[in-house]
This record gives sequence, C-alpha cells and structure tokens, in this order.
Amino acid sequence: MSVLLAQISDLHLDGSERATRRAERVMDHLRSLPRPVDALLVTGDIADHGVESEYEEAARILAAPFPVLTCPGNHDARPAYRKALLGKPGNDGPVNEVHHIGGVAILMCDATVPGRDEGRLDGETLTWIATTLEGLPPESRALVAFHQPPVAVHHPLPDSCMLERPGDLETLLGSHPQVVAVLTGHAHTAAASTFAGRPLIVGPAVTWTLRMPWEGDSAADRDQPPGLAFHVLGDDGRLTTHYRVVI
Repeated sequence: MSVLLAQISDLHLDGSERATRRAERVMDHLRSLPRPVDALLVTGDIADHGVESEYEEAARILAAPFPVLTCPGNHDARPAYRKALLGKPGNDGPVNEVHHIGGVAILMCDATVPGRDEGRLDGETLTWIATTLEGLPPESRALVAFHQPPVAVHHPLPDSCMLERPGDLETLLGSHPQVVAVLTGHAHTAAASTFAGRPLIVGPAVTWTLRMPWEGDSAADRDQPPGLAFHVLGDDGRLTTHYRVVI
C-alpha cells in the first residue's frame, strides 16, 4: 500500500502576522484535503529566533489529525524546541527521532551546529542513523530527513551554508539500501537532485521563495505563495514527488 507524505519547511515563525498567516494557510489546506496525508514532515527553521514563544505558536499552528514529524534547522534552538514544541526536557544534544508510518521508517535527523548556519551530522547522529537503520527488517523502506542539503543547489546563499562533510552520510547510506530517498529544506526552493545514488528532494519554503541568479539579483521573493511537497512512496519502493503552492 502506498504512503502519502506532505513536506513543508522554513516557516520562520517570528510572531509577525505575515509568518503566522502563511503557515496557517498551508496547514488549513492540508487539513482540508479529501484524503488525509499519512504524515507531515517539517524540515527545519520552524522558528526564526529560536525562542519558546515561537515554538508555542508552532505547536498551535501545526496541530493536526495526522502525525506531524519535525527536525530542527539552523534558526532553531534545541532547548526551546524540545521544551515548547516537543514537550520534553530541554537540553543541547541533537534532536533525532524515528517514526514508523505505514511501514516506512522516517528518520528526522538533527544536522544543526549551534550558532552556525552550516549543517553537520555529528558523530552521535551518524551513529544513531546507522543503529536505527541496522535495526530495521531487511525488506523495510526508510527515508532520511534533515535541514541543510548535502549538495549544491546552484545559488550562492544556500550553497554557502550547506551540509558539511556529506561524504560521511554518503558512506553510511552505501550500506543501507532500504533508504529510498533523502529529504531536506533550508534552500527555500523546490528542487530535486541526487545524493548517494538516491533522490534528493528539497522542500520549498513557507516564508519566502529563493529567487535563482537567472531570475534576478534579490534572493528573497516574498511575493510568491507558500509551497509544499507531496511524496508518494509506492509499493514498488519508488518515490514520486509533487510540488504545490497555497494561494
């Protein structure tokens, strides 16, 4: 049976009416679908300043009748994220969680480096990914999600702060064929590439859309509507992605 997943990213909730309304529009759209998604993935930069009030607002906006799976981005702060969004004791360690949705293991990984925009999957997280994948049945399917893309998207802004040392993850995935694809956010543009011989899907942003160099000089296009992705993982293990905007 196929699994239907939605993905949003980069809400950058900051208490402003603009950020709140854009996030609410996307969630209202998802809640109103004739067929509910099996889960929603939120791939980082949920808050803009990483303060508890932003995560309290995020918890309200993201409340849904389907599972909502999150991972942090470079604008997020681990202690406040844990406390106000996840309802767990706050600490500075990586926030890594695995969720099982329709027989698919979804690894929501913490690639953040506190105080920096670049990402890195540290030793603790890489060990967690490997251990988690090794514990899955051989016939299982898995998705790995985190914030910063491990490959260039060909814009100087996100490419200046992408995932560092991507070869560590590439080597790890070489031993785990059950990983169907890698999902990220951060770049503020809907994009598709490949990584470690698998699809690499970059989710669009809710807050603003990246204007590519051939589209103009200003990076942030704030007039574009918020975007989202729908991923269909079929019985054959093939991942198909559809991008949408919410007017």
